[in-house]
Amino acid sequence: MSIKIIRSSTVPMSLKGFCKDLLRELHEKEGYEVVAVSSPGEDLDVVAQREGVRTYGVPMERHISPLKDLKSLFGLIRVFRKERPTMVHSMTPKAGLLSMMAGWICRVPVRIHTFTGLVFPTSTGLKQKILILTDRLTCACATHVIPEGEGVKSDLTNYRITRKPLRILGHGNVKGIDLKHFDPTRTEVLDEADRIRKDLKIADDEFVFVFVGRLVGDKGINELVEAFSRLREKYPKCRLILVGPEEAKLDPLRPQTLQEIEVNGGIEAVGSQSDVRPWYMAGDAFVFPSYREGFPNCVIEAGAMGKPSVVTDINGSREIILDGENGVIIPSKDADALYSAMERMMTDAESRQRMAANARQLVAERYEQSYVRQCLKDYYRQVLADNNPVNS
Repeated sequence: MSIKIIRSSTVPMSLKGFCKDLLRELHEKEGYEVVAVSSPGEDLDVVAQREGVRTYGVPMERHISPLKDLKSLFGLIRVFRKERPTMVHSMTPKAGLLSMMAGWICRVPVRIHTFTGLVFPTSTGLKQKILILTDRLTCACATHVIPEGEGVKSDLTNYRITRKPLRILGHGNVKGIDLKHFDPTRTEVLDEADRIRKDLKIADDEFVFVFVGRLVGDKGINELVEAFSRLREKYPKCRLILVGPEEAKLDPLRPQTLQEIEVNGGIEAVGSQSDVRPWYMAGDAFVFPSYREGFPNCVIEAGAMGKPSVVTDINGSREIILDGENGVIIPSKDADALYSAMERMMTDAESRQRMAANARQLVAERYEQSYVRQCLKDYYRQVLADNNPVNS
């Protein structure tokens, strides 16, 4: 009889992106029975069909909503009691809290939560206290805690979120990157990048910065637009491409930022894209001025595509980027520092080319996907054997 594992996330997009082909590997190659749980949606249907696993749609709110959260908890309890898994492994904050609580109530033997990012370090007041409390509760109900990187581990320790051992897998990143897919030499990607530049009327002598992510305040978009607007006044032949959705209800941009994006001829906001590879290749440098992250995959992707990056000194980014080797690290929430770094990236061709040459190699050494997934599979074997030493 195979060991049953439930993987859970708040929204199905997380399972679709973070666990692409992983769930199939776990049941086809490792012999586990795998069930996926998240809020319902088309992406959950994609996960079921692509990965060949059973799924449950349990509605979960991303933000604090006591009555709906209680209903979600009961929904997870029903699923866990029906499935009786040996392991529940959650990611994303709300699914982590509710899955670990439901797992504890249902006495699931192995309860793992992966912290892919923490919100409380950049929060204040009552909100921060509530977030700290919920993360402490998540850890209290978990049997094992995986922080995504040294920065997340330090925050969990420094804020006394848990006293349980914290295990970083590999070099920290929990997704890994398929270097055959993110390959800057692929003809179809290069052809699409050329088409993008032509469609946007980008001249050969224009310098292009690319951002990939949600267009929200926490990603540093306000500072990015401010810095770029000043940069374009001095260097008219520069462009900024913003790839990603705007989430006005969750974290709206400043009105002046929205207006500048609208009227500045050097800024192109192109929305979400199903394939980000040609967008990286359409640019000369990647810029990611986020306030907080767990371990930003977009910075790894940009590096795999041979692009140097400008990033802020935050969790994850400071582990991917070695300052001066494959990119530049600046303080967060600092438009002046961002302006200076972007200017240097534009004007110092020798330094930029050296960082670009290092970018893909550093990614390959630390974040290649098969290595990252092997670390997870080894960890599963270890914790399951520890839970059942007779069969180890």
